[in-house]
Amino acid sequence: MKYTEEHEWLDADGDVITVGITVHAAEQLGDVVFVELPEVGQTVSKDDEIVVIESVKAASDIMAPLDGEIVEINDAIVDDPAKVNDDPEGEAWFFKIKASDLAPMDDYMDVATYKAFIG
Repeated sequence: MKYTEEHEWLDADGDVITVGITVHAAEQLGDVVFVELPEVGQTVSKDDEIVVIESVKAASDIMAPLDGEIVEINDAIVDDPAKVNDDPEGEAWFFKIKASDLAPMDDYMDVATYKAFIG
């Protein structure tokens, strides 16, 4: 697993990366009430805003962590956004992206570095 400074987690399986938000992010957001996901087949560039999350406290965007194509989305969190609070680093993943270049993964934090980052 890798982590971004925007509190996303990235789990690589070859060139397909599953993306979600961390427990820390879910706690900061509060109760999630709405999630808008990208379209399967959509081509995205690193740092494109591709997910909208709304909670009782705030609205937030998730940026694409890599260039690539969205190959799967988690409809379960669209139907029941509260799942994001229940299991943010498990069943409540947001999307899977087939990365066109994995090199940026090297720039993201490992779990120990992320834990120090949120300190």
